[in-house]
Amino acid sequence: MGIGRRKAAAVAGVVAGAVLATGTVLWATDSGPFRDGYCWGAWEQNSGPSFLGDEALEKSGSERGSTQSAAPSAARPHGTCTVSVTSEVEDDDSDEPLTFEESVTLEYGPVPAGAKERRAWLAHFFHGSASPLPDGLDGLVGGDRGMLVLPSSCDRDGAPSVVTIRSESTGDGHLGKIPMPFTIATRADVVRMLLAAANTGMEKAGCAPGQPLRSSSPMVTVAEDEESASSPLCRIPGMTFDYGEGSRYRQRVGAVTDRLQTCSVVWKQLRMPEEPSAQYVMASRTRLVELFRGLPEGPDRGLVRRSCGGRPTVFYGHVEAGLQNRGRPSDQRVFDRFVESVGKRIGCGKGEDA
Repeated sequence: MGIGRRKAAAVAGVVAGAVLATGTVLWATDSGPFRDGYCWGAWEQNSGPSFLGDEALEKSGSERGSTQSAAPSAARPHGTCTVSVTSEVEDDDSDEPLTFEESVTLEYGPVPAGAKERRAWLAHFFHGSASPLPDGLDGLVGGDRGMLVLPSSCDRDGAPSVVTIRSESTGDGHLGKIPMPFTIATRADVVRMLLAAANTGMEKAGCAPGQPLRSSSPMVTVAEDEESASSPLCRIPGMTFDYGEGSRYRQRVGAVTDRLQTCSVVWKQLRMPEEPSAQYVMASRTRLVELFRGLPEGPDRGLVRRSCGGRPTVFYGHVEAGLQNRGRPSDQRVFDRFVESVGKRIGCGKGEDA
């Protein structure tokens, strides 16, 4: 072996030792022959989704890479991984190029504990644009996000573990860094990415079921497109807001089944990602219900539990600052009307607690 090869081997050994010591895997790219997998081996290059394929690298100066924490384990059952594609183009208004980054972040572990953080988490993953997972799987998927509640064998301290993926995109130039929407792939491809991440994470954490989680049924896509927020909201009589003049509020009416109903109101802004200004959810699947545990409860706090057809059920509503106090006749009455209408549809006992 020549000196150059011995030096390369020594450097590789030092890097490997650092990785084992810190539990952190450094940035890796597709440019060399040593890496074609991401996120503890859950995803591979050219495995289906365009984000992981050659198509994502067609832009000028594109490069794909990833960072990841230590894999989930029985002692430390959480982890995070981000796969990113960066590119750049000349900026006519600056000597510096415009740089772009599209990324997908995978997280394995419990839901956020704090009430504010949990509400933001619920707003993102129970968004009205997302569709419920098929084949008895507990979660939702959109083109830019996905969430799956893992089997009870992966519970920690009586709380469920979840796997989530979300997209993020930014452009950075003379106007500063600007967030932009980004679709990862088709919903079917996002489901495959989500299940691959879940199965890999559970295996690493030592809580995998006897058979891997699978899905073969078609996605039940949300039929309604985004539309102007109107009265009644969520197509439920009595759910009324005063949106104000020149409103750019839009609503997404999501799943409407006996186990899940979602509706989100967003402030529409060009090229900006959208998070709900108001959100309403009914969940009557046990594992989904558990995701709301620990939040303040009561009609005045936007979280009510009922027994509906013998099933524990939660009704959830949250209004952000921009729409607060615009409910007619009140925000409280809008939530009460959601509980009344949806509860009647799915057979809840009136005022019957779960």
